[in-house]
Amino acid sequence: MAASRPAPQPTADVAAWRPGVRGVVEVFHAHFTEYAYPMHVHDAWTLLIVDDGAVRYDLDRHEHGTPHDTVSLLPPHVPHNGSPATPDGFRKRVLYLDASVLGEELIGPAVDGPDLRDPLLRRRVGQLHAALARPGDEFEAGSRLTLIGERLRGHLRGTDRVRADRRDPVLARRLRELLDGRLVEGVTLDEAAGLLQAHPAHLVRAFSGAYGIAPHQYLTARRIDRARRLLLDGCPAGEAAVAAGFYDQAHLTRHFRKLVGVTPGRYGARRPGRDSSGPDGVRPAPAGPA
Repeated sequence: MAASRPAPQPTADVAAWRPGVRGVVEVFHAHFTEYAYPMHVHDAWTLLIVDDGAVRYDLDRHEHGTPHDTVSLLPPHVPHNGSPATPDGFRKRVLYLDASVLGEELIGPAVDGPDLRDPLLRRRVGQLHAALARPGDEFEAGSRLTLIGERLRGHLRGTDRVRADRRDPVLARRLRELLDGRLVEGVTLDEAAGLLQAHPAHLVRAFSGAYGIAPHQYLTARRIDRARRLLLDGCPAGEAAVAAGFYDQAHLTRHFRKLVGVTPGRYGARRPGRDSSGPDGVRPAPAGPA
């Protein structure tokens, strides 16, 4: 008689950190197969997406679920629990947002409708998680969080469509000048909003509407241009990364490969008329007939 296979062991795999982005109290990624949360509360907004499986939970004595195509927003100070809704458990990504990000006046609407079916919002939350996991991309994360907060407020206030801001080319130009002037040291979105006396969401939308590119994408592209010039001048990649405003060489390499198609180490390594086969980099002429 064949021996029975051992029962699979419960899985509990988590990662948690506090990013340097204002408004995000904690990032929490977890894979659970059997763990069930008891009733508890948070003092922050809980923004939850499920990548595999599903979670069932009770909020204010009403049962809810989180299929993978939804975004769940649980308000602060309201008790809730959570348990796997599928045999294989669930894999989730959670952002705990400072209570000020959305405001206490929206707690009631969130209790009434915590699960939001919005593909664009779902995609933006995933992009924010990716940015928060990359040191050096705090400006991108702040921009994405601003637009997510704006869209969440639209849902909670009963307006599915967020009204686009009117074009503001003057504000867009002022932000571009600020980014150009702070290319290396950088600037946070909140700092830019304070300096330019504009709401962060309006800043992002005005810039994107004027130039067809988000502010964080513009800043990264300018920094890549600076790094390219430094590399062609013979600057080592690690030094070029810092001099161009990147967090470190890995940060530069990730964006450089995405925008240029090669790593910084390979960029400029070959030039027309030069080849590594000769001692001075010049390909020797083929020998003629004896």
